Amino acid sequence: MISPEEIIQHYKRDKLLFETIKQLDIQIKPEPDIDIYHSLLASIVSQQLSTKVVKVIWSRFTGLFVDGYPEAESLLSKEHEVLRGIGLSNSKANYVKNVAEFSLKNDMSFEYLEQKQDEEIIDYLSQIKGVGRWTVQMILMFPMDRPNVFPVDDLGIQNAMKKLYGLELEKKELKLKMKEIASVWDPYRSLASKYLWKYLGT
Repeated sequence: MISPEEIIQHYKRDKLLFETIKQLDIQIKPEPDIDIYHSLLASIVSQQLSTKVVKVIWSRFTGLFVDGYPEAESLLSKEHEVLRGIGLSNSKANYVKNVAEFSLKNDMSFEYLEQKQDEEIIDYLSQIKGVGRWTVQMILMFPMDRPNVFPVDDLGIQNAMKKLYGLELEKKELKLKMKEIASVWDPYRSLASKYLWKYLGT
C-alpha cells in the first residue's frame, strides 16, 4: 500500500501542484468507513450546507432513531413532515428514503462494492434517485478511499484549478483543460483533489 508521502512525491511531475502542497504543510490522512449506507445518508444531508448547519441537522436526524442509527426500515417509517421538521429540504427528505429503500433491495456492503471498479460503483449507486455522479465520487474518495477519483464537476476543484493554474476557461473547455492537467497525477488523482480543496480554503 503506497503512503500519502509517496503519492506526493509522484506529483513532482506537476511542479506547481507539488510546490503548493509543500507550502500548505498539511497532512491529509485517509478517512475510510465501511458503512457506505450511513456515509451516503450523511452525504445527502450535508449537501450545499455549511459545516455548522450540517452538525445541527445531522444531530437532529440521528436523534430520531434508536441508538442514533438510521436503520432503513425505521427511516422509511418516518413521516415526511417529521424529516422536514428537523431541517431537511423536501428533496433531501425523499432522497434519504430512496437510499433506505435501495439498501433493503440491493447490496450496499463495503465488501460487495469494493470488488467493483469506480465507474461501476457510480453506475450502481446513481440508480438511486437523488444520488448523482458527484455524490458517489465523494463516497469513492472518502469512505472508500479510492486513489484515482477526479471530480471535475466540483465547483471547489474548478475554482482551485482556475486559481492555481491561472485558467480563464469556462464550462466544457475548462473541464477538458482540467482533465489534461490531472492526467499527470494519474493514478493518484484523489489526494491531489483533496489538496486542491485545502488550497482553495487558504
